[in-house]
Amino acid sequence: MNGPNPNTIFPLAHYDRLCFLKNIIKNPNIIVGDYTYYDDFEDVHNFEKNVKYHFDFTGDKLIIGKFCMIASDVTFIMNGANHLTDAVSTYPFAIFANGWENAMEGKSYPSKGDTKIGNDVWIGYKATIMAGVTIGDGAIIATHAVVTKDVAPYSIVGGNPALEIRKRFSEEKINTLLELKWWNWDIEKITTYIKTLTSNNIEELQKSNI
Repeated sequence: MNGPNPNTIFPLAHYDRLCFLKNIIKNPNIIVGDYTYYDDFEDVHNFEKNVKYHFDFTGDKLIIGKFCMIASDVTFIMNGANHLTDAVSTYPFAIFANGWENAMEGKSYPSKGDTKIGNDVWIGYKATIMAGVTIGDGAIIATHAVVTKDVAPYSIVGGNPALEIRKRFSEEKINTLLELKWWNWDIEKITTYIKTLTSNNIEELQKSNI
């Protein structure tokens, strides 16, 4: 056995509140890696409902890596929520037409680009991730955190706006983990080192590449 089938929707028998997320996503602008799961108190199909203001015409993507853990009611605010901030008014006159349709001629709404979540990222209950944010590999986002700027790999952030609480490991160990990229190993190798992955013995993982 080499772990659960990444192409199954519900990897836990008789439990439909946790899913491998990539297998229920319908929006082509949401891209999710293998083994990333979403756990919802009510219905896992709430995930896409919680990706807010994700309009086709904005073209931005939500990209989530492998082996991530996303708790219930996590919200992603995408670029469709943006309004003009350097104009006299932030009001979106043009969308109402009827003589206002030319309000945005020669202008465009601000965009911060794609929202990117790394690998092995844990996002806690009711956290909010703002548009254009990049969350590094191995990061932890605390419950109710509001993430307004990029999060460094293997750091823990919390609060509103989210601030770094601490790093999970020393810089040396973080660099080692970022070089190892264990989430890209074949599943047989991951299974071989599964006990080490649930320990803090990074040196043992290093031996796997010798």
